[in-house]
Amino acid sequence: MQKVVLVTGASAGIGKATALELIRAGHTVYGAARRLGRMGDIREAGGHALAMDARRPEDLERAVGTVIGEQGRIDVLINNAGTVLHGAAEDVPLDQARDQFEVNVFAPARLVQLVLPHLREQGSGTIVNVSSVGGEIALPLGCWYYATKHALEAYSDSLRMEVEPFGIDVVIIQPGIIRTGFEDHTARDLRTISGTTAYGEMAEAMARRAEAQLGDDSQGSDPGVVAAVIRRAVEAGKPETRYVVGWMADQLLELNRTLPDREFDRLVTNAAK
Repeated sequence: MQKVVLVTGASAGIGKATALELIRAGHTVYGAARRLGRMGDIREAGGHALAMDARRPEDLERAVGTVIGEQGRIDVLINNAGTVLHGAAEDVPLDQARDQFEVNVFAPARLVQLVLPHLREQGSGTIVNVSSVGGEIALPLGCWYYATKHALEAYSDSLRMEVEPFGIDVVIIQPGIIRTGFEDHTARDLRTISGTTAYGEMAEAMARRAEAQLGDDSQGSDPGVVAAVIRRAVEAGKPETRYVVGWMADQLLELNRTLPDREFDRLVTNAAK
């Protein structure tokens, strides 16, 4: 069955791969992102491109309004847009922390509010929230990013129970390390925010590790593997509540779930040295 889908953060990485995957599968897809010029391939593939800044409530309302106005319905919301910030908890300015929550939590939540009346009226629909293995685990010098993903997962779990009686599914996607460019600024942020503070030694070690892990020789998975999983969830009659996908995702979650907290702490801090 062809579905009408809104994908946020569709100008690159997982969002773009997902939009193109769903277009190829025959769905009507609207990709939304700040960088409208980077979604030409979505339009060329037969999809639609919308300019949308997740920080602007009017943009969120316009995006949903456009889909409903042109298609008369919406079947799937894929909340993928996000941002990441690295630095010690003591060092990160709180205005930057608030911005993390604005983009990673409050924007998805507002989009959910905007689409739910239509999904309830239809008696069906799927909300896909792209989280991370960081929705369950936490590593040093990334507290605000991990806090937003933990929040998104708790929000999604509660939402799932609220909307299930209306025939609406809520799905959480937990990618591992994916080659998307999403964390290209990790090393720079670590050095800028915490490189000259009491956490400088750890920040430099993690910056170097990030450069090695996220560089051209990265072992991270292609975003297409995540897109394929999202398509499976969207097309499933009854999707799973969580999908774990990508390099190191299962291993990291298994370690976190089985090791005592302090052993996990030692494991990740030793790896950061």
